[in-house]
Amino acid sequence: MNALPQPRGILTPNRSLAELTWLRVGGPADWLFQPADEDDLCGFLRDLDPAVQVFPMGVGSNLIVRDGGIRAVVIRLGRGFNAISVQGDRVTAGAAALDAHVARKAAEAGLDLTFLRTIPGSIGGAVRMNAGCYGSYVADHLVEVRAVTRSGEAVVIPAADLHLAYRKSELPEGWVIVSATFHAGPGDPVALEARMEEQIAKRDASQPVKDRSAGSTFRNPAGFSSTGRADDVHDLKAWKLIEEAGLRGARLGGAQMSEKHANFLINAGGATAADLEGLGELVRKRVYQTTGLTLEWEIMRVGEPAAEKQE
Repeated sequence: MNALPQPRGILTPNRSLAELTWLRVGGPADWLFQPADEDDLCGFLRDLDPAVQVFPMGVGSNLIVRDGGIRAVVIRLGRGFNAISVQGDRVTAGAAALDAHVARKAAEAGLDLTFLRTIPGSIGGAVRMNAGCYGSYVADHLVEVRAVTRSGEAVVIPAADLHLAYRKSELPEGWVIVSATFHAGPGDPVALEARMEEQIAKRDASQPVKDRSAGSTFRNPAGFSSTGRADDVHDLKAWKLIEEAGLRGARLGGAQMSEKHANFLINAGGATAADLEGLGELVRKRVYQTTGLTLEWEIMRVGEPAAEKQE
């Protein structure tokens, strides 16, 4: 790799990413860049060789980094990108702000973004994945995002231009979301707080929150009616298909499908990224064999497998 620009932020070569992901697996990035602020990020991307790959990374809550690591500059936003502000019925949050913090800050101001409270991760990732819960999605509230292009230009993108769909969005390769603005309906702060506490209790009762996981492993598949119209995505539950295939609690090396929630892939101790991805692929194969349905990964998988050892 050619010499990299020298930013004001932190630029670390050959940086292990395992401890930066919730699953605690994965190899190193060629470089990890933690920009000081938006200007620092713009300048770095502007001066970076266009041939160098860039991978924006949030808090690693929905991510498997393969054991061979990532041949790219991984960009991870920190404190310079976690501000939250409220103006009227609009809430603007930095991409590094945690979803739960944004929900609480909005509630304090009498605005309802409570659906974000139980979504793990940060706002940048929530936008990229059109995250949702309890029937509400980012797409229902997003007004616009501010992003830095791969060439280092800061731009504002209307929500419609992201073409948000179930668990996906369209953003050009290498662009980095730095903030997002949402609109929110009014609500009583006390009632909103009570609703969020109820959501947390419900989540904790049904999901393995104390285990090393990356949230839901597979998307809920869409069903189709006799007319060919796609039914609501929640009509078919991935966890139910996995359970019916006999894979609740299934293990491969240190990876396991949770006993508590069959659609949660967990690091039960000493798992490698290969264990986790391998178990996920085994689940997909078995579910297809038993139902004819193909489960789609919700967890993002990036990087290269570990190099095979030479005899």
